[in-house]
Amino acid sequence: MGLLTGKTALITGAARGIGKAIAMKFAAEGANIAFTDLVIDESGKETEAEIAALGVKAKGYASNAANFAETETVVNQIKEDFGSIDILVNNAGITKDGLMMRMSEAQWDAVIAVNLKSAFNFIHACTPIMMRQRSGSIINMSSVVGVHGNAGQSNYAASKAGLIALAKSIGQEVGSRGIRANAIAPGFIDTAMTQALPEDIRKEWISKIPLRRGGTVEDIANVATFLASDMSSYVTGQVIQVDGGMNM
Repeated sequence: MGLLTGKTALITGAARGIGKAIAMKFAAEGANIAFTDLVIDESGKETEAEIAALGVKAKGYASNAANFAETETVVNQIKEDFGSIDILVNNAGITKDGLMMRMSEAQWDAVIAVNLKSAFNFIHACTPIMMRQRSGSIINMSSVVGVHGNAGQSNYAASKAGLIALAKSIGQEVGSRGIRANAIAPGFIDTAMTQALPEDIRKEWISKIPLRRGGTVEDIANVATFLASDMSSYVTGQVIQVDGGMNM
């Protein structure tokens, strides 16, 4: 029996990347998986099939996480399809980098909407379900730049810092109902995006990391599994940095 057997997890932005890795790890531990993405294209259908192949129920839902009404609709549908929502992972995110002096209002608004407002939307829709169950785990995917900032990413850093404060606030609001809320702050993770960086920039980043390597999506998924499971039943309002010691 897995750590998450019998639980249903809802993961946003999980058709690929870190979100997919979390979905696969949760499924391997026995959780049924509902995931959302802006569109469920061929790769989304493949993700759905890969998760289902692990012997759990899996379904992808096309939904704009930044849209409040769409989120209410999709969460209601997931509750109907799966019967419960025990774990919420707010993973949907985008970047639109640029120095503040050159950043457009549209760049700022888009990143705040997708990265931060989406988490509000899903928490708002899921907490009534969790409160009736008197249990639940909410995990916000933040970033180390949400802890220490990063030049050229003020919109992204602000959204990720907001996810930390949101988790701490929600943890205080709903703790008495058995619901926990935490944040994960990944550092330099080997994904398609970071692998596309020039080799000299990658080496410079890694040289600053005490463990002298980039993280893997599995490193993030392992911590998410801990926070989703009953192993962390007395952990709430925390931010766990998964960064190889980059930001001690």
